[in-house]
Amino acid sequence: MFKKIGFKLILAVGITALLTIGIFSYFNIQSHSSSLLAEVERGANQLSETVKNGTRYDMLLNQRDRILRNINTIGQQPGIRDVRILNKSGEIIYSSHRDDIGKMVDKKAESCYACHTAGKPLERLPIKDRTRFFRINPDSSRVMGIISPIYNEQSCYEADCHAHSKSQTVLGVLDVTMSLDEVDKQIKKGEMEIVIFAISAVFALSFIIGFFVRRWVDKPVKELLNATNQVSTGNLNYTIKDRRDDEMGSLAKSFNNMTKKLSEARLQLFQSDKMASLGRLAAGVAHEINNPLTGVLTYSSFLLKRAGNNPELQEDLKVIVRETIRSREIVKSLLDFARQSVPKKNEANINEIIGHAISVVENQLSIDHIRLIRNLDSSLPAITVDSNQIQQVIINLLVNAHDAIGKDGSITITSSKLSLSPFGITHIKKAICPKRHDLTDNEVKIDGMSSIKIKARCGGNEGFINLDPVYGKSRHQYGIDIDIKKEISFICPQCNVSLIVEGKKCPKCEAPVYNFEIPSQGIFEGCTRKGCDWQKWDAVDAGGQKVYIEIRIADTGIGISKDDLSKIFEPFFSTKGQKGTGLGLAVIWGIVDNHNGTINVYSELNKGTTFIIRLPMQYSS
Repeated sequence: MFKKIGFKLILAVGITALLTIGIFSYFNIQSHSSSLLAEVERGANQLSETVKNGTRYDMLLNQRDRILRNINTIGQQPGIRDVRILNKSGEIIYSSHRDDIGKMVDKKAESCYACHTAGKPLERLPIKDRTRFFRINPDSSRVMGIISPIYNEQSCYEADCHAHSKSQTVLGVLDVTMSLDEVDKQIKKGEMEIVIFAISAVFALSFIIGFFVRRWVDKPVKELLNATNQVSTGNLNYTIKDRRDDEMGSLAKSFNNMTKKLSEARLQLFQSDKMASLGRLAAGVAHEINNPLTGVLTYSSFLLKRAGNNPELQEDLKVIVRETIRSREIVKSLLDFARQSVPKKNEANINEIIGHAISVVENQLSIDHIRLIRNLDSSLPAITVDSNQIQQVIINLLVNAHDAIGKDGSITITSSKLSLSPFGITHIKKAICPKRHDLTDNEVKIDGMSSIKIKARCGGNEGFINLDPVYGKSRHQYGIDIDIKKEISFICPQCNVSLIVEGKKCPKCEAPVYNFEIPSQGIFEGCTRKGCDWQKWDAVDAGGQKVYIEIRIADTGIGISKDDLSKIFEPFFSTKGQKGTGLGLAVIWGIVDNHNGTINVYSELNKGTTFIIRLPMQYSS
């Protein structure tokens, strides 16, 4: 229990509350005690002044009985212990206790020292110096005494009955002592009430804090701990269901996003290992499988011709021929995928390449009553490409279109030349931070292309943003909640160096601007605000519009769903079930990318699919 974060938080809050309330209570008690004593002192001082004023006339007339009677009357009031009048020599002249009259007081023991220690009597004495607190016995209650000097007045030194000289300042003192028993009881009662309140407040505060800590911290932390244990056992499908709006909710959301990406990364790693294994396997497949398949296909075809009089045997042989052809196509797809290499480019006419590709599949299309419509621009100039690879791309797309249609449909193939701005089509293949760390993320892809991974911080939250790798497009993937009202910072995921351009604002929305370097192609800039599509790439923009050869292949087939559309270029992903290997479009993507071109697909279920290939007239090798 002592190691739990919830207990530590409650303990820390409890100790803090105890210290805070304890200090407050201490000063409150001191203030309360001082206030009570000050009030008693003020009352005693007023009483002294009242006694002095009440006996002044009797003293001038030297009416001792009246003075004594007044002092006795006052001394019998509750809380007043003694009332005395002392002359300048320290002799008690009047007292509410008759036995004390005529006695001498010890000037050092009584309050007289406040005046007499200065060598001569002080003419004026502050109230705080006229007050004393003492105990008659160690176990008795406290007593407060206050002295009030009786000064020599004109009526005193000029009266016939007095023998005071004019030079004598103080004639004596009035000493009033009061018991502080009731005051001390009130102070103790107040102290006890404050202590009880302080202890109750600490316990109540600890209980309330404990309740909310358990609900807001302890429970989510336990859930997160359980989730991490689940992930450590390999269960990457485990998700935290708590959807709070605070930091714990953001942490749970980030955790779920992390496990999702880990699951995807594990799958991609599995696929990468799978491809590597297939690549090694493909090197021996050509000799180990292709030759036997050719023999099987040759002899089964020969036997099929000779089995014309045996329909049952003929059907069996057709199955053997069909499956052998299918096996050979699978082997060919594996070899094509494994042998992707740098294209051997030379000048060629794109229409001639399209014509060669059509001649390969034309017979099969006519058998299934699929019309092939050609809209080829005869004025197209020669383009520098690898003719064999481009022909392979067109053949694969025509075969896919045929498979999507089945029977009775049409395929339209179009070629044209067009000029396009680099904005919206240029592919960012590599990006680096100021310290030369690679920002390219091969695990998270957008439209089949590796994204640009940036670490972002916003409002105390931290996460990753995968930027669209196509200049001018903003199909970013956010792994962090972005509040457009709060400042956001972009940093390198590896070295945490800032990617924000100091002093520069987006011309569209005034938000901060980030940048990174694209090797040999200058600096790329973009807006940090979510939803703003402002981007700038001077090195590419300076080249102006570029000329492309565009090839469109449109079919009237069943189309591709939106969920599958983003995955069709991934290796081993197929919409054909057992009929496909999932490598054809991956090979096409690699070939077009090696030609510095682009390939896009637009599809709608039950209406058809259109593939658009754009090959640049000029390219950087």
